[in-house]
Amino acid sequence: MRLLIRARNRQIAVDAGKISDVRGDFDLVLNFPDAEIHPGLINAHDHLHRNHYGRLGHPPYRNAYEWAVDIQAREADRIALGRARPRREALLEGAWKNLFSGVTTAVHHDPWEADFDAGFPLKLVRLRNADSLGMTPELAGTVGEGPFCLHVAEGVDFRAAAEIDALAERGVLGPELLAVHGVGMDAASRRRFRASGAALVWCPSSNLFLFGRTASAALLAEGVDVLLGSDSRLTGCGDLLDELACARRLGMLGDGRLLAAVGATAAYRLGLPVPSLETGSMADLVILRRPILEACAEDVLLVLVDGVPRIAHPSLGASLAPFFQHAEERTAGGVVRWTALPAAAWTPLQ
Repeated sequence: MRLLIRARNRQIAVDAGKISDVRGDFDLVLNFPDAEIHPGLINAHDHLHRNHYGRLGHPPYRNAYEWAVDIQAREADRIALGRARPRREALLEGAWKNLFSGVTTAVHHDPWEADFDAGFPLKLVRLRNADSLGMTPELAGTVGEGPFCLHVAEGVDFRAAAEIDALAERGVLGPELLAVHGVGMDAASRRRFRASGAALVWCPSSNLFLFGRTASAALLAEGVDVLLGSDSRLTGCGDLLDELACARRLGMLGDGRLLAAVGATAAYRLGLPVPSLETGSMADLVILRRPILEACAEDVLLVLVDGVPRIAHPSLGASLAPFFQHAEERTAGGVVRWTALPAAAWTPLQ
């Protein structure tokens, strides 16, 4: 199956899951004269199964541990209702949230799920991870090599600030650490963190909701790799495009570093190929009618994962339908899109 996409900024041919030569014949040609094609975005932090609850809590809190105790006491009915949802449905809701915002690869900061190996529509990075020093003090997920994800200093009190020294004492503070949040680092812990070679996964909207503040400008300054994560809708404001907008309003990262936080820097730190539009690259693509840093989910016209269209503007449904047995329109965050169901193959119907 050969696809040609003509966008305002360039033409891209897709064949067998990869970007290919634009010469030759094509089974389908899609034209986007008023939109641009980009590599798919990378979401460095989400909990896919927790995006259907809505925001929970009564902030502000001193730390995430306090928030967890509070919602178990005050939001027990909503939590029970959310947990009653079939697991695959919950995971897919998180996947569609990401795809609707142009994300083609995400980090699920929880144990690996069997569903991810069974026709899942979103690419996921399989990483070592543990929750946090407070919730999983044994840090069992540190066994092995490669990037290691951990919620770190998610709070504004002494307990949060003290986690940097605790990680250093355990030998965990180093270049393999992907520290999620980092809100509560004081000046001394910031210096130690920045000198360690660890990277920060920044989720500003989640931080602002829980604590009324986020990681400091001193922590985010040049010299530390910053990745961006949406977090789940338990605390985050929405999807990754919403998170980019939130981060940009704060003005602590320039546009180039923000784009790298969902692109090249994220790929480097997660051990992924650099996102590219060059021939031979994986066809993980998003077509947007506005620049990435100004876009919202309504601006996402088409998303391909491994060369397979997964979401598209409803106006494209008739063109794509002949190639899919299983497709439907669905709504995420108030946005309606044509979607190819997870098991749907990219083959012409007979």
